[in-house]
Amino acid sequence: MDYRARTLDGQLDELLRTAPAIAIEGPKGVGKTASAARRASSTWMLDDGDQRAVLESDPGLLTRGGAPALIDEWQRLPQIWDSVRRQVDDGAAPGSFLLTGSATPASVEGTHSGSGRILSLRMRPMAFHERGFERPTVSLLDALSGGLKDVSGTTKVATREYFEAIEASGFPGMTELPREFRQDMLDAYLQRIVDRDLPETGFRARRPETLRRWLGAYAAASSTTAKYSTLLDATTPGDGTQPTKVTTIAYREHLAKLWLLDPVPGWSPSLSPFARLQQAPKHQLADPALSARLLNLTARSLASPRGAHMSGPLFESLVTLGVRVSAQAARARVGHLRSGNGDREIDLIVEGREGQVVGIEVKLAATVEDKDVRHLLWLRDKMGDDVADLLLVTTGRYAYRRPDGVAVVPLALLGP
Repeated sequence: MDYRARTLDGQLDELLRTAPAIAIEGPKGVGKTASAARRASSTWMLDDGDQRAVLESDPGLLTRGGAPALIDEWQRLPQIWDSVRRQVDDGAAPGSFLLTGSATPASVEGTHSGSGRILSLRMRPMAFHERGFERPTVSLLDALSGGLKDVSGTTKVATREYFEAIEASGFPGMTELPREFRQDMLDAYLQRIVDRDLPETGFRARRPETLRRWLGAYAAASSTTAKYSTLLDATTPGDGTQPTKVTTIAYREHLAKLWLLDPVPGWSPSLSPFARLQQAPKHQLADPALSARLLNLTARSLASPRGAHMSGPLFESLVTLGVRVSAQAARARVGHLRSGNGDREIDLIVEGREGQVVGIEVKLAATVEDKDVRHLLWLRDKMGDDVADLLLVTTGRYAYRRPDGVAVVPLALLGP
C-alpha cells in the first residue's frame, strides 16, 4: 500500500534535527513503524524473537547500522529504553534513535518521559484531513495564532461520506479494505486486545466477555462525560452479575497502556475567569470505528433511526481525532469545557502555549442557527482577547465567517 503522508511527519522531521531520541507512541496499527522506517538507517524489530535475542545480548549493536536507529516495539525488551537513555546522557547526536511502541510494559511503568532525555510523540489514527477526501482550506494553526483571515472553501463531502469515514477507521492498513473484510479485521483487532495485548501489559481479564461489554458501554458513551458508575451499570448482563469497581478501574488503566482509550480532559485556563468548571473527561476510544464496531453500527445504520442516537457523538469523535492531530502539530493541548451546573458546554477547547484559545463546537448538520454558537460567543465574552478564534464544525458544503465572528467550517475543509 502506498504511504499516506501524516501530519506528524513534519513535526518528526523537525525534531530529528534537535532531539537525540524520539519515541513514537500510540495504538497498534496507526502507522508508527511506517513513518519511522522512512527516516531510519537501521531497523530492529523486537517482535522478532531472533532480533530481540541479539540485541539483548549486546545493546551496543543498536548504533552499528547508522542513524537514526529504529527500535520497533521497544517494550518487548524494556531495558532498551534505559540503554537509549544512557547513550543520550553520553552525548548521542540529534536524530540517533527512533523508538516505536504500542504498549506501556509493566516493568518500566512511569519511564515514558525518559527523564527529559527521550522525547515522546503521540501518533493517532489517520484524521479525516489525512485520508485524501479533500484539500483543507482552513488551518487550525492559523486560527490559534489569530491569523485566520480568509475563511472560505467548498466541499462536496456530505454526511454520508463522514459516516463512511467513521466506519472505515483511520488505521492505514484497514481503511481501504472491502467492507466485510474490514469489519472482520476490526473485530479481530478488538479480540486481540483482550486475548493477547492486555496480558502482555500484565493484565488478564477473568471474564473476557465482561471486558467486551464494558468496552461497548464505553463506546456508547463516546463524546459524553458519563460517570464511570453509569458505564458499570451498562456493563451488567442479563443475569444480573456486575464487575466490581476495582475490576473496571483495572480495565481503564490497562487499556490506557495500550493507547486504546483517548479521553478528552476537562479544560480550565491558567488564569481562570470561570467560577465553576466540571473536570470530568469526555470519553473517546482511539478511533471512532472501534466504537462503531463495538456497537454494531455501520455507515448505513448511522444514517437510519437505529443508529441515529450515535451519529452525532461519533461525528464528534471524528472531529475530535482531527483536531487533536492538528493541535499536536501546533504544540497545543485539547480539552473540553463544561460548567459545573451544565448550562455552558463547548465541545473542544484548543489552547496554545501562550494561553490563547480556539473554541470549537461540533454540529452534525449543514445549516447553522444562532443558538448553535451561543456558547462560543459566551466564551469570547468571558475571555476577551485570549480567544484567538471560534469555530463551528459542520457537515455543510461551505466555509465562511458569520457576522458575529464565528467561523463555520465543514470538517472536510479543516486541517492543520
